[in-house]
Amino acid sequence: MNTISTIIPINEMTPKLEEYFGKALTSIKTQKTLPDNVCIVHTPQVKTFLDEYDFEDLEVTLVENDGDSQFTSQINLGVDNIDTDWFTILEIDDEFSNIWVDNFKKYSAKYDDVETFLSIVVDVNENGEFLNFTNEAVWAMNFSDKMGYLDNGCLLKYQNFQTSGMACKVSAFEDIGGFKPSMKLTFVYEFLLRATYNDKKIMTIPKVGYKHVNMREDSLFWNYRNDETQVIVPDEAKFWIDTAKKEYFFTTDRGIKYEPSVG
Repeated sequence: MNTISTIIPINEMTPKLEEYFGKALTSIKTQKTLPDNVCIVHTPQVKTFLDEYDFEDLEVTLVENDGDSQFTSQINLGVDNIDTDWFTILEIDDEFSNIWVDNFKKYSAKYDDVETFLSIVVDVNENGEFLNFTNEAVWAMNFSDKMGYLDNGCLLKYQNFQTSGMACKVSAFEDIGGFKPSMKLTFVYEFLLRATYNDKKIMTIPKVGYKHVNMREDSLFWNYRNDETQVIVPDEAKFWIDTAKKEYFFTTDRGIKYEPSVG
C-alpha cells in the first residue's frame, strides 16, 4: 500500500492561525484512513506555537525553515524531509473531506501508472460561501485526450487548476525539479505544464475532496488583486501565464531544488 505524507506550510503567526490550524488538523484527524505522516514546514516565529500544540495520535514531523519562506520553497523543503512514497498539500486555512486519503489509497492502488492525483476542489470565500469548483474540467467531454486525465495540450488552452489537495509521487516531483519559487503567481500552472511536458500522468479523482479558501486577505493572490473588483489584475495574470508557458521546458537549471534560501 502506498504511503503518504501531508505537508502543511506555515509562514507566520497571524491572528487567525490557531483557528485555521485547528480546522485543518481536524480535517486530517477525522480521515477514514489517516496519512502516514504530517510534515509541518514553518518559520522560526511559529516554533513556540507548534511546540505547545497537541497533535494527539498523528505522526508529526516539524521542519523549521529559516530561509526563503514562500509557499513554493516550503513545499519543496517539506518533500525533502519526508520518507513516504507520496505527499499531499494542505494549506493552513483549507480542509480535506474525510474521504480524501481513503480515496487516494484506492485510486493509487488501481491506477498504478498515475503519478499525480488532483482533487476536485470546492472554492469558498472567507465566510465559507461556495464560489466554484476547480479541477473538475478534466471530466468534461472532449476536454482532454483521455477523460479524467490532464494533458499538456489542454493546459496550453486552459489554466485553472489547483495543486493544493493533490497527491503527488515524491519521485515524480523530484524528477522534474519541484515547484519553481521564481514563478510567483502561476507556480501551479507552470508546474503542471512541466509535469505533463515530461510525460507525468495526472488524473483528477472524481469526488469532492478538498475545501479551499479563495482570495484570503493575507494570501499570495490577494496581493495581485484590483482593490475595487477584488479580482487579479488582468495584465498581471497575463504576464505570469505567458511566463509560465516560456519557462516550463526548463526542469532543473533554475535553482529550483530544495535549498531553503532559493528565491
